[in-house]
Amino acid sequence: MKILVVQNKMGIGDMIIYLPFIDAISKKFNTPVSILAKQSSKAEQFLKDHKNIEKIIILEQSNKQKGAKHQGFSGFISLLKDLRKHNFDKVFIFNSSLRFYLIAKFAGIKNIHQYPLFIKKNQHIVNAAKKFINQNLNLIVESDPKILINDKSVQDVKSKFRISNDQKNIFLGIGGSGPTKRIPATTFIKLIRLTSNIYKSKFFLATGKNKEEQEILKEILNTEFKDKCVPLDDLSINETLPIIKNCDVSICNDLSFSHLSSGLGINTIVLMADTPLVYGNYSPRMYPIIPDGESTVTHNTLGKDKINPDKIFIQLKKILN
Repeated sequence: MKILVVQNKMGIGDMIIYLPFIDAISKKFNTPVSILAKQSSKAEQFLKDHKNIEKIIILEQSNKQKGAKHQGFSGFISLLKDLRKHNFDKVFIFNSSLRFYLIAKFAGIKNIHQYPLFIKKNQHIVNAAKKFINQNLNLIVESDPKILINDKSVQDVKSKFRISNDQKNIFLGIGGSGPTKRIPATTFIKLIRLTSNIYKSKFFLATGKNKEEQEILKEILNTEFKDKCVPLDDLSINETLPIIKNCDVSICNDLSFSHLSSGLGINTIVLMADTPLVYGNYSPRMYPIIPDGESTVTHNTLGKDKINPDKIFIQLKKILN
């Protein structure tokens, strides 16, 4: 039996959130599945060792990308032709789009399971998936994503970066997909100071290459803690994963690395400044910190300057002790 899963949301975090439900489909039918996902999900970089996924088919569709292969009416025809080649028997579509239903139908997939059509508004990303799997497969699936990586790569990185069990190895995801999600360098510097006063520790700093993230990185490296810090901005996601796996704890802005580290089994403190709370608490290994004075967090909370390093440190101590 050949099964396709359609997950067309854009982000790495979105892809990781759906992993338990993809795994449940694979286990139910005792076969690895193929997934249709956007390039921006970076699925190829962190799911290459995932035993329940056989093939990743890239969905080339974006309003920002003119002439994308699967965009518009010509893209509709192109995608159904691409899917027809695989002779899928079943498809599970994690969205309410009529477009994907029709593509699956015209691609000759006889058994189509999909979210109810036309109900995208206010759709809870986790609860909708749970309900979908329960109704279609009679399964109760917990929101607990797990990312698998090669053990040899973990050991190789431990040697290469001299990661010692005699110290606390802490991963810091200090980048962010937008300016409202980037916690100021001063917050991380105070956290590093508090941590270094109690623990022998080493910090692995992950950022992108854009100007704002590089400025945060430089500000941290221009402190007395420079020798305790290892910048990872020259590494790909695939190269960074085994480093995260070697860490005792992860502290991240609400960005891809918070999802990746919790998926790798690392207890992850998520600094939630400007995104719905569900993106920072869906995993049992996530510990969200919200801005001072707020009872929750969502889009436009704009709380990056109100993330309290003392609260982060209190949670850090609970995890490490």
